[in-house]
Order: sequence, then C-alpha cells, then structure tokens
Amino acid sequence: MKLFKQIVLSSLIVWAPISFAELAVIVHKDNTDAMTADYLQRIFLGKSKGFPTSGKAVPLDLAEGHPVREAFLQNVAKKTASQFTAYWAKQMFTGKGVPPKLVSSEKDMIDLVSKNPSIIGYVDVASVTADVRVVLKF
Repeated sequence: MKLFKQIVLSSLIVWAPISFAELAVIVHKDNTDAMTADYLQRIFLGKSKGFPTSGKAVPLDLAEGHPVREAFLQNVAKKTASQFTAYWAKQMFTGKGVPPKLVSSEKDMIDLVSKNPSIIGYVDVASVTADVRVVLKF
C-alpha cells in the first residue's frame, strides 16, 4: 500500500505542471490581429492559411513529447498527440497539407516568431518575452 501511495504521489508531481501550465499563443510583436480559439484551431489544423487580416500564417509546433505541446494539442487542437499525428498523416497522404514545422524548444519558438511576422506559435506563459505578442491564453 505504501508503494502504491508513493507511485500515485510521484505521478501527480510529474503531471501537475502540465495540468496547470498556462499556455500563450504568440505572434510577431507587430501583428495586431485578434484571434479566437476556433480560428487558432483552424490554423494549426491547416484549414486556414492566414491571419484574419494580416496575411499568411505559418504555425510552429513544439517537438513531440514536449509537455507544453501536449497541453496545447489538448486545449487548442482538441486532439491527443497521436490523433494529431494521424490527422496530419492523412492530410499529407491525400495532398491536403503539411503539418506545422517542429521546433525543439520554447526559446527557439520565441526566436523564430520574433523574427518573422508570418509565424504563429505557442509557449508556456512564463516563457513569454517582450519580443513577441500574446494573442490568446489557455
């Protein structure tokens, strides 16, 4: 019984930051577009190719297994990581699109978004810098 309690407590400690992390969807600091959760989902699922008013939108995705990615997919794409991968496999197979480009870290995400007005990404809200603008929080 004692071992069971330790396992349960250990798993809660590991998953707690993921469950309670606040996510920030980020764009270039000069992008003034407003964004809804539905529109954001459309961008990350390849159903919309641009921002509401300021042109092309290029979504970036954190690498597989990144805890912020898992929370983002659950909250925004409304899919698990495996469902998201399967969705994009089907889209590519049928010629309907390519998945968002993967980046390895939140630092890389912020760096790329800050340098290109077409890019949209997401990070933990604690990682946001003055180099980007937050359009939505989850």
